[in-house]
Amino acid sequence: MITKKPTFKKLSPMFGTSILVKQHNDKLDRSEMFWHFHPEIELIYINRGQGKTHIGNHLSYFNNSQLILIGSNLPHNGFTDRLTAAGIETTVQFRPDFLGEDFFNSVPEATAIATLFEKAKNGIKFNRAAKDVVGSKIEELENYTGFDRILKLLEILQYLATTDDYTILNADGFMFEAEPQDTDKIKTIYKYVNANFKEHIALEAIADKVSMTVPAFCRYFKKTTGKTFTQMVNEIRIVHATKLLNESQMSIADICFECGFNNFSHFNKQFNEIIGKSASNYRKEIKQIIQ
Repeated sequence: MITKKPTFKKLSPMFGTSILVKQHNDKLDRSEMFWHFHPEIELIYINRGQGKTHIGNHLSYFNNSQLILIGSNLPHNGFTDRLTAAGIETTVQFRPDFLGEDFFNSVPEATAIATLFEKAKNGIKFNRAAKDVVGSKIEELENYTGFDRILKLLEILQYLATTDDYTILNADGFMFEAEPQDTDKIKTIYKYVNANFKEHIALEAIADKVSMTVPAFCRYFKKTTGKTFTQMVNEIRIVHATKLLNESQMSIADICFECGFNNFSHFNKQFNEIIGKSASNYRKEIKQIIQ
């Protein structure tokens, strides 16, 4: 029986180092694309690309550069659907106590970074001004070793801790009880929905996929994710709609039906609720940014 709580992922920096820096400029290994968590804080900078961001309860699509800080044990997916041919992804991973237990809380000059780490437990997306300041510095971390790398990382963290150019991704205080034994169950749910969201998904069908009754499935999913299954499906459909609004010339009506909605007014209502604006205004803003 295939039984979404996240997989615990063990990270191993090189011997003699406490900061792991990785760069990718091609398509990532698909084995990295799974729902997981780890005690290390993760700083991710993509200088150009497209993809889906799924961190905690937050789900969105991006079509530009991306700068994200993911706190300890916050469940997240790899950047699925991302096109890497035109850009580079730099990932920096380190434990919150990499300078010693309680260092950031005990040294007055470091309290801003300690606050940053707390905020990162809900996920932080930094906006354009912050990306312009530290993006290249994050990419250059790979060129440093030893104490020099620590100093450069602290410089980046201090800037991120003092800028107000950011958005909290799970502002409602997303909390996830990370129990690895339930990983396969949620992974199965998301995999099935991602493959079938363009069609009607009956609760009976998805509950059967994880060998649960419909009432038990609904209780489990709401407790695990903080939202109903229908809410999650609508979010995935709307995220796909933003992708099509970005990348295609399809009419909004055609996009509505392509994403699995069978009612245009319902599509518009969901788009407004999830994105905060109408699909037509979203497309207009994208065109203005490109121009």
